Amino acid sequence: MNADFETALNRLPHGDSFRFVDALTNLDPGREATAIYQVRDDSAFLKGHFPGNPMVPGVILIEAIAQLGGVVAQTHPEIAPLEDLRLSGVRAAKILGAATPGDVLEIRAKVQGRMGGLVQIDGEVRVADKSLASATVTLSGKTTGVDA
Repeated sequence: MNADFETALNRLPHGDSFRFVDALTNLDPGREATAIYQVRDDSAFLKGHFPGNPMVPGVILIEAIAQLGGVVAQTHPEIAPLEDLRLSGVRAAKILGAATPGDVLEIRAKVQGRMGGLVQIDGEVRVADKSLASATVTLSGKTTGVDA
């Protein structure tokens, strides 16, 4: 499972400083996963959001769902990974709370559908028993025409 995660994570276009998935806690390849991300005190986005009261921007919570969704989409055992996978749509997003330094976020992403280079993901971010964000995101990438 760890090798699948690392390979799929490395297929995403993000650099290390903009990754919001630290480790998988569960993976059903190509279908769904849960993961964690620890909010670090030295995260660059916390310096300005907000001075004296740092919290993770809601868009980063949505980005975490998209990144985990990308990992899930890239691990399907019968479908080749998509090239240049990107977040291309967000629907039904709800920001219900805030994450602060030291929080360990639990991220959930489930593939709801695929069509060619499009993948629809439903996801949620939680801290303990509290839901912080949920969204349906669409990822898009280029098909290689070769199944895995």
